[in-house]
Amino acid sequence: MSAQKKIILAGGTGFIGRHLQEFYQRLGYQILVISRNNGDLRWSDTAGIVSALENAELVVNLAGKSVDCRYTEKNKARVFSSRLETTRTLGEAILACQNPPKLWINSSTATIYRHAEDRKMTEKDGEIGTGFSVEVGKAWEKAFFSFQLPATRQAALRIAIVLGTDGGALAPYVRMARFGVGGPQGNGREMFSWIHIDDVVRIVRFLEQRQLSGVFNTAAPHAVDNKTLMRLLRQQVKMPIGLPIPAPLLRLGAGIIGTSSELLLKSRWVYPEHLLKNGFTFLYSNLEDALAELLGKDRKG
Repeated sequence: MSAQKKIILAGGTGFIGRHLQEFYQRLGYQILVISRNNGDLRWSDTAGIVSALENAELVVNLAGKSVDCRYTEKNKARVFSSRLETTRTLGEAILACQNPPKLWINSSTATIYRHAEDRKMTEKDGEIGTGFSVEVGKAWEKAFFSFQLPATRQAALRIAIVLGTDGGALAPYVRMARFGVGGPQGNGREMFSWIHIDDVVRIVRFLEQRQLSGVFNTAAPHAVDNKTLMRLLRQQVKMPIGLPIPAPLLRLGAGIIGTSSELLLKSRWVYPEHLLKNGFTFLYSNLEDALAELLGKDRKG
């Protein structure tokens, strides 16, 4: 009888981590979670992390303070440190393993690319942008790829806005649509790159099963502009009107609720060329289908 396969989820108690746990439990994997709270291992337990990583099929690092916060100097420092320190801890632990994991997947961000209303950004020819969130992504990937791991493949996921009903970014947009303020935000031309949570999980499994490495844009192939996004949401919640929200009001509102207006006003146009060329098929490639599945499920309870 073969030994039970093992996956390590670092920062695995959040939205994406919960879905990965459910998926890999169904496959019969042993799952160990590294977390500051409520995990099987704490980040301070260096020896325990090395032991957990031994003979693992893969480790997925999702750890990091949310960027959905006011960009104070204290918060910015925590956003950086929470990503860089956990990435370095895992890299050093893998180096210490006798039988290291076959694959290390690390989160990154699709926001690493510039504001783009003119063309889509691929892994090959996408242009890296400027600003705080871009610097976070650059530093995160630099820390990740600084490790030379001959026995462990490395894949960085530049994750777009993840849509689900039990977490992610969908709920605030749905609330705006339901309350009649689901019109275009800003100029309405900002591109919205998105991905269904089920496809995020399937991408992790896809990379586990294939000899691939490098950077992967983790986004559905068909981004839409903000005007289209809000129209589709209004259709789903059956709200006939949607008042527009100009950029100055969005900036003011973001400050009031303690977040950054960049999360709403930056145009993210990301294309998953690397995944598609290697044969990945999305369950949800069109936003209309994804919203129908998610919000239909939500209405059914």
